[in-house]
Amino acid sequence: MIWSRHALGWVLLLPAATLLLGLLAYPLGLGVWLGFTDAKIGRPGEWIGLENFEYLITDSVVQLALFNTLFYTLLASVLKFGLGLWLALLLNRRLPFPSFFRAVVLLPWIVPTALSAIAFWWLYDAQFSVLSWSLKSAGLIEEPINFLGDPWNARYSTIAANVWRGVPFVAISLLAGLQTISPSLYEACAMDGASGWQRFRHVTLPLLSPIIAVVMTFSVLFTFGDFQLIYVLTRGGPLNATHLLATLAFQRGISGGALGEGAALATLMVPFLLAAVMFSFFGLQRRAWQKA
Repeated sequence: MIWSRHALGWVLLLPAATLLLGLLAYPLGLGVWLGFTDAKIGRPGEWIGLENFEYLITDSVVQLALFNTLFYTLLASVLKFGLGLWLALLLNRRLPFPSFFRAVVLLPWIVPTALSAIAFWWLYDAQFSVLSWSLKSAGLIEEPINFLGDPWNARYSTIAANVWRGVPFVAISLLAGLQTISPSLYEACAMDGASGWQRFRHVTLPLLSPIIAVVMTFSVLFTFGDFQLIYVLTRGGPLNATHLLATLAFQRGISGGALGEGAALATLMVPFLLAAVMFSFFGLQRRAWQKA
């Protein structure tokens, strides 16, 4: 009976395991393998060891893409956390029609990334941008803003688009965590004369820390590996100012035909992603968070 129960468990897990192996493990293994070859589109290539990685580390465009990726991930993640936490605290209050407001907040996350990117592409148009028109009509600027033509403007513009899309995920996830905190804790703090900031600092934040760690880990992973938003908006331009490691890997491997080089560039992303996951994993093992 025990053996048959275990066998049934393995049988039930087999479809999911097959799906994960076929769609995740195999492509990842193949990509790592291709990174050690000189494969091109149309020919398999031969084993060349670390040559791709040695070349990429010294490539100025790759170095710029790494800087862009880290800058993009850090700034966007910080902004998404701040705005998401503020929205979660706001939605956690007794607002009229709470379901309606939560649905509205969630809309940017539901809309497909490509459609969001096209909408921002229109907003950032060099000649017909509604943002530039509004600011110019208000007398705040004299000439239209070149959102996607200037390197730093393009960086900030893509970050703004990513923040707009990612804030709902953070807000709704943190809101779910806030609703698990017992109201009696806040009542006890109020009876002791604690201010709003003290209640947030000593009750809300410690109890929400495990949720924050998990949510921000996913946020960092999604942001670091962002591809669709950048590809539709800028294709990595201008002057490679918005190229992330993911978009540059696609350009080198698919558009440029150097599969081995593109795969090696994609493989370079893995240590950074693992570092984010391990940071969250070991952080969740802290005894203070476990007690919370």
